[in-house]
Amino acid sequence: MKYRSRLSAVAILVASTVVSITGALTGVAQAAEPIKVGEINHYKRMAAFAGPYKNGIELALEEINAQGGVLERPLEFIFRDDQGKPGEAIKIAEELVSRDEVVMLTGTILSNIGLALSSFAAEKKVVYLASEPLADALVWEAGNDYTFRLRASTYMQAAMLAEEAAKTDAVTYATIAPNYAYGKDAVAAFKKALTALRPDVEFVAEQWPALFKIDAGAEAQAIERAKPDAIFNVTFGGDLAKFVREGTTRGLFDGRNVYGLLTGEPEYLEPLADEAPVGWTVTGYPWYDFESGANKVFVDAYMERFDDSPKIGSLVGYMTAQSIAAAIKRAGSTEMESIREAFIGLEVDTPVGSIVFRSQDHQATMGAFVGTTALQDGAGVMVDWTYKEGANYLPSDEEVAAMRPASQ
Repeated sequence: MKYRSRLSAVAILVASTVVSITGALTGVAQAAEPIKVGEINHYKRMAAFAGPYKNGIELALEEINAQGGVLERPLEFIFRDDQGKPGEAIKIAEELVSRDEVVMLTGTILSNIGLALSSFAAEKKVVYLASEPLADALVWEAGNDYTFRLRASTYMQAAMLAEEAAKTDAVTYATIAPNYAYGKDAVAAFKKALTALRPDVEFVAEQWPALFKIDAGAEAQAIERAKPDAIFNVTFGGDLAKFVREGTTRGLFDGRNVYGLLTGEPEYLEPLADEAPVGWTVTGYPWYDFESGANKVFVDAYMERFDDSPKIGSLVGYMTAQSIAAAIKRAGSTEMESIREAFIGLEVDTPVGSIVFRSQDHQATMGAFVGTTALQDGAGVMVDWTYKEGANYLPSDEEVAAMRPASQ
């Protein structure tokens, strides 16, 4: 009996040890499971812009995971292509949340798709970090508890350009912008900011070409007929190239101040090559001019990793992954509500310095580089630039409260 008792005791000990080891191994396996984030973008339709953005994310992920990941788990992005269609983006978002069990969503460049995903986020109570879409409505008129935005908004960048315009003698202005949310917000913001600084200015012409379907000759001719002192340009991509070419040929820009939202960004300036405009005041990204500091560290790391120069999208992608990692770390959990709460007031160290996701509207204080376009060695660059802090170009808390709907 004693021998059997000893055997039973040994068996129990072995069994409990096996259970303990199995439990420990399971715990290790669970700890190693990646934290998944759903990334939705227009990878085929806007490959020249989404590609560098994706590279920026991947660089940040490599750095984050090399340092142990987040909550001792690797951070993983699931990249999906929405074909530039809002309906497809919503379908993908539903799949990412229900099937892939992502902890949150991020992405998009086009504002109409960003607004669609923001509405989905509010309805389904899913955290969405709008990384690149610039429409002001994302955080104000259509803002909600679950949507946050990283990039300096249309309002912020337009206000920066209006500040520069107000220093000149120009009185009459013409505007040209794509006829969708981003373009409309940009013109409205520039008008508001400039007239506040210079009540004497007058807007004498507004051109609204369809996105990526510009008739540049007709648009340039219409602006020339109005004889403005200055022009505010919001076109980008292929539309920008066509407008610059037609405007230059027709002498539209001669003797006029031109302000270009996004025009100084490498994605848009580099393809123009020696046709790049000279003397425009623009927002952009002078990666080639950084000599030290965190900006230089990022540029060097990016160029070493991808053997290519970074674009503004590269920087935004990198900061997107940084922000998400910081939020999850602050939350101490992958639970959706904890991540949402962690984003409110979140401070993140980035290549452009410390940024904060404001509690009053969920807009990050990432700023923008403002300078003047020039030609160097047959290529367009931005010179005489300065980095403007985003927090200095946002409406007051009272204005935000008036624009933003009640919590959703």
